[in-house]
Amino acid sequence: MAQSRLNRIPQYDRELIERFCDSLWMESGLSKNTLTSYISDLSGLSEWLSPSQTGIADAGRDRLLGYLALRVKQGNSPRTTARLLSSMRRFYRYLVREKLIQTDPSAQIDSPRLGRPLPKTLTEKEVEKLLLAPDVESLEGCRDRVMLEVLYATGLRVSELVGLTVGQVNIRQGVVRLSGKGNKERLVPLGEDALDWMVRYQQGARKSLLKGRTCDALFPTRRASAMTRQAFWYLLKRYASVAQISGDLSPHTLRHAFASHLLNHGADLRVVQLLLGHSDLSTTQIYTHVARERLKDLHTEHHPRG
Repeated sequence: MAQSRLNRIPQYDRELIERFCDSLWMESGLSKNTLTSYISDLSGLSEWLSPSQTGIADAGRDRLLGYLALRVKQGNSPRTTARLLSSMRRFYRYLVREKLIQTDPSAQIDSPRLGRPLPKTLTEKEVEKLLLAPDVESLEGCRDRVMLEVLYATGLRVSELVGLTVGQVNIRQGVVRLSGKGNKERLVPLGEDALDWMVRYQQGARKSLLKGRTCDALFPTRRASAMTRQAFWYLLKRYASVAQISGDLSPHTLRHAFASHLLNHGADLRVVQLLLGHSDLSTTQIYTHVARERLKDLHTEHHPRG
C-alpha cells in the first residue's frame, strides 16, 4: 500500500523519498516495516502539498505545521503525531546533509507532549472473581489458584513467577526470595491468603502432579517441567473468560493491580518500589497516577456533587 501511495506523488518527491529510504537501509539496516512507515508518512505529506504545487523539499515550517495540524484534526494521537514529526525530521536532516536544501524546516517544531500511558489494572472485585475462577478440586486448578494468589500478593514479573523454585519460598517466614533485574535480591511477603494456599498446594496437589518425579520448579506441569510464560498467559486468558473479565488481560495486569491496590490502601511509594524490584523510583511513580485516577472515579461516583 505504501508503494502504491508513493506512485501517486510527483516524480521528484518520489525520487527523493526513495533515495532517502535507500540511504536509511544502507546506513542503519532498518526493517522493511520501518522503511514502509517512512514512505507512508512522507508520501502523505507530499500528497497534501501537491495541490499547491509545492515540492516536499520546498516546504517551509508553516506548511509542515499545517499538515501536522490537519492530521491531529483527523484524529492522530500525540504518539502518532510524534512519529510523523520524527519521520519529517530525519528526512529533512538527510536533505540538508546531501546539500539539497540549506535549512531544516522541521528543526523548530516542538514535539507533542507524551504523557506516560497509565497501566491497565483490575478492580479489587475483579481480582476476587479471577482468583475464584480455577477449579481447585483439580490438581492443575489448585496449582493455578496458587499462582494467581502469589502473583497478586507479590507483584512478581511473570518470568519470576514461572521461574520460582521450591527453595525460594520460605514457608516459616512467609516470604519469597527473588533475584530480579541486575541480580538484585529482594524478599517479598506472601500474605496470609497466598501463604495458606501455598501450604495446601505443596502438601497435596504439587506432589500429585509430580507422581514421584523430581522437579525444582515450584509450579510444574504434568510433565514435571517448569511452566512457560506463554502457557501461563494462556491460562490467565482462560480464567479471565471464566470470571467474565473483559479487556486485554495479561500477567502484568496483576502486577499493576498489586501496586495500585497497595497505594490505594495507603502504602508508601518507596515500599512499593522495593516490592516491585524497581531500581528507579520514577518507574514506580506511574502508579500514583493510577491511584489518583481511582480516587477521582470514586469521588465522581459517590460524592453528591461529584
